[in-house]
Amino acid sequence: MPNRLVNESSPYLLQHANNPVDWYPWCDEVLRRARVEQKPIFLSIGYSACHWCHVMEHESFENQQLAAELNQHFLCVKVDREERPDLDQIYMHAVMIMNGGRGGWPMSVFLTPDLQPFYGGTYWPPSRKMGMPGFDEVLRGVWEAWNERRDDAIAHAQQLTERIAGMGASGVREANQIALNDKLLVGAARQLQRLFDAEYGGFGAAPKFPHAMDLQLLLRVSHRKDDDAASAMVKRSLDRMAAGGIYDHLGGGFARYSVDQRWLVPHFEKMLYDNALLAGSYLDSFLATGDEGHARVVRETLDYLLREMTDAEGGFYSTEDADSEGVEGKYYVWSKDQIEEILGAEIGSRFCTVYDVSAAGNFEGQNILNLPKTISQVAADHDWELSELSEQLAAARNTLRKVREQRVRPGRDDKVIVSWNGLAIDVFARAARTLAEPRYLKAAEAAAQFMHQQLRESNGRLLHCWRSGEAKLMAYLDDYVTLANGLISLYEAGFQEHWVDWAVELAERVLKHFSDSAGGPLFYTADDHETLIARTKDLQDGSVPSGNSMAAYLFLRLGKLTGRGDFLQTAESILLAGRQMMHDSPPAVGQLLLALDLYLGPFHELVVIGDPQQSTVASALRDLSGRFLPRSVLACRPVASTKMGTAALDPIFAGKESFSPPTVFLCQDFACRPPIEGEQPIKSLWNALSEETDGSQGPIGRDKGFADNV
Repeated sequence: MPNRLVNESSPYLLQHANNPVDWYPWCDEVLRRARVEQKPIFLSIGYSACHWCHVMEHESFENQQLAAELNQHFLCVKVDREERPDLDQIYMHAVMIMNGGRGGWPMSVFLTPDLQPFYGGTYWPPSRKMGMPGFDEVLRGVWEAWNERRDDAIAHAQQLTERIAGMGASGVREANQIALNDKLLVGAARQLQRLFDAEYGGFGAAPKFPHAMDLQLLLRVSHRKDDDAASAMVKRSLDRMAAGGIYDHLGGGFARYSVDQRWLVPHFEKMLYDNALLAGSYLDSFLATGDEGHARVVRETLDYLLREMTDAEGGFYSTEDADSEGVEGKYYVWSKDQIEEILGAEIGSRFCTVYDVSAAGNFEGQNILNLPKTISQVAADHDWELSELSEQLAAARNTLRKVREQRVRPGRDDKVIVSWNGLAIDVFARAARTLAEPRYLKAAEAAAQFMHQQLRESNGRLLHCWRSGEAKLMAYLDDYVTLANGLISLYEAGFQEHWVDWAVELAERVLKHFSDSAGGPLFYTADDHETLIARTKDLQDGSVPSGNSMAAYLFLRLGKLTGRGDFLQTAESILLAGRQMMHDSPPAVGQLLLALDLYLGPFHELVVIGDPQQSTVASALRDLSGRFLPRSVLACRPVASTKMGTAALDPIFAGKESFSPPTVFLCQDFACRPPIEGEQPIKSLWNALSEETDGSQGPIGRDKGFADNV
């Protein structure tokens, strides 16, 4: 018989609906029962694309004996971390404290009836193997501790809870001696250089994650300091990832991470947020360097999201699984015989040569497509004509993708999460501007309209997620600020001013419901959210930007665009609170450092007066859209009249008249330069802004020849 999860909407919870474990969702019923019966809770947190979550389910939660033991001694609660990141934050802190900083999913935590954690870990095999304790041992040990040493367990749980609550109360350490200046950016670049893998790109060893925010930061340091070494690290990383198996060479898009150092073997799950963030990194690299290969990766990644991860109503889905037919990566790998049979001997042989396909295979007897050498290098090595080879490979990739689509696809989690959609809206809107792709703008608008229609309540509050026609759960800080940030980019792509109105509305909801009366960072949950054992404040990025980091970034952009001092002050208070973390652990707060880069400026408020549909105005805007100007906002109206559009933008347009559209105004540090008119003067302004640095030598040491070595 199905358990209580059968009535849930989350694909992850539904995957467990037929387990013999008597699962509850997180709900009042089970929390009440725990208090009444004084029975401990076994809390299991994971997500639908998590490979080891599936493994633990099959090994332990489908095991009749282990399920009977769980049901007898514990109340069992299953949580989708993507639905309840608030619970995930709290109890992940506990697990990492208990396990020396190690955490992950599946997360397995034992709670007192008061919901305080007293023991936890991640994946456990059903019985002891390879030095790991078995889940059977864990269950017996925890039950014995609860029965025989309950006071000790409760005391331990209270101490843990106090530590977690203390993190939420202040969220930061005092940093009175640390100034908000570019030394923090320089220090971050130097730390990233020490972690950089000069051979394969990226940071650190296996397993290797893309670190999109860190790459974005290095692009900005390179722009600010005219530093070749910083940009060289970005190029090497992006090039090697796009050549590796972590990138889907047939369908586009990136897997979650690589299990090896050289990006060959991915953990095959695909996440919306990774692809949105990485597409943004490749887009900015294209703007900064003109690398057409990076523009191609942006197009292929966004096209993948449109083809495979977009709901008919406009929202973007969450994840694709690593497994199909119970085997990780089965959907993506090939044998040499398969490829040559499909493509024919000659083209198949060429394709296999280029994409590292052999009879022996490069992954468990099969082949993950990757490019050890560039296509041009392979053409030169074999004396093949490059344009002919490129055409053959493009046709071959298309053929193989169509054949692959006949396979059993990995599972897809089709719930729509607001914060992740905010990331996608942002990059689709920016790509629409940069690549002159109207369909990307259409996709961004459709997703934003979906958010407004399906996930916004009548009182202006957001809900967190949607699936199959049902929106639910109060939204979190990152939902509000990430969506609002995407709306600003959407405005800059099409100049529809109602998006700014909604961004301002969301920002005002944040100030009302997430602020701390004592100042400092914002809370992750609203003031009327369900009461939990702690109310956390997140400054440290995970796989996505933290709520506070994105809030600082948003409030700077929106404050400059609307002239709202309260927005700018909120951003500054978050940055001040994060000084110590930016100084001590910059790779953990990449998004906050991106906000600091905005804060330090030079920040340009660009105002164009003229109809964007008129040819000369459109030409000036297109020219601007091809520039890397990471510290700017853009506003455009046919006329500067305050009687049109939203009042939120009136301050930036005030007093700016045009006699010969387009007319451009550049404002900076609360002052505006004289208006500029004419094609050549405007182009000269764009050139000057693109080349502007802070005038100092790069921080990473160009004199050491680092960039040349890369």
